[in-house]
Amino acid sequence: MKPFTYERAKSPAQAAAAVARDPGAKFIAGGTNLLDLMKLQIEAPTHLVDVNGLALDKMEPTAEGGLRIGALVRNTTLAADERVRRDYSVLSRALLAGASGQLRNKATTAGNLLQRTRCPYFYDTDQPCNKREPGSGCSAISTAAEGEGTAVTRQLAVIGSSQACIATHPSDMAVAMRVLDATVETVRPDGRARVIPIADFHRLPGDTPHIETTLERGELITAVTLPRPAGGTQLYRKVRDRASYAFALVSVAAIVQRNGAGRVALGGVAHKPWRDEAADAALQQGAEAVASRLLAGAQPTHDNAFKLPLAERTIAAVLAQARA
Repeated sequence: MKPFTYERAKSPAQAAAAVARDPGAKFIAGGTNLLDLMKLQIEAPTHLVDVNGLALDKMEPTAEGGLRIGALVRNTTLAADERVRRDYSVLSRALLAGASGQLRNKATTAGNLLQRTRCPYFYDTDQPCNKREPGSGCSAISTAAEGEGTAVTRQLAVIGSSQACIATHPSDMAVAMRVLDATVETVRPDGRARVIPIADFHRLPGDTPHIETTLERGELITAVTLPRPAGGTQLYRKVRDRASYAFALVSVAAIVQRNGAGRVALGGVAHKPWRDEAADAALQQGAEAVASRLLAGAQPTHDNAFKLPLAERTIAAVLAQARA
């Protein structure tokens, strides 16, 4: 690990300003992702701004009937909250499907949204990676092009990717937030607040896969707000290589109403939580219609083409369970 300096922020605006004025600065809260990346020298911040003392760890109802979740609320606390379990059970289920109990005790709401990919080429500093070093190339794509058995792309994206990157977003919580239509509240370095719909928060890779969100330099997440409860049956199903402490091959978050209407979002298949409102509109036509719209335009590699039928079957299973 390389040397760095450290400070404790006294206010959200001060924290944002401190990171904005130093190109090598990073926020740190739970550190469950950042510290790993620092140890591997994938991330090498020269200055850390600790935001743990900013009193952003509260949950409170909103005037509109929703729930405002502070950026520093730990995943364990959020998953166990009575209001979340009752009104936003898809979120509680998604959180409990992610990581280990020890990590959930430390991981924060904002940090979970900001997780970086678990692509093996991103973690291998001997391999070119556009996300780690812009313009260096994508080893996953170049080795996949060489043919069967040459690339480790089993976990990677099948849709929404680009010629620069086929990484996936690893968060379970973010998939649930997407199906719930959450909004992300931030403060900018000049102290101005901003509200970003979760649909617009994460970016697709395009030509700049290293730019993963729509946050500006120094912009600090202060809260995530859930709208008024949607009701209905809420489910989260995660398909993975082992029963615990593994990232999703495919995950499905769904909210299904008594009349058959609802929403579906996928995890493990794209650079961001994947949802298409046209697929939501097709929900009453059945699982096949939903999957067809969600996965339209998919471009899998030889090693992860199995994700398409896996996603179709998982969507069908989740919708059947919700309607039963």
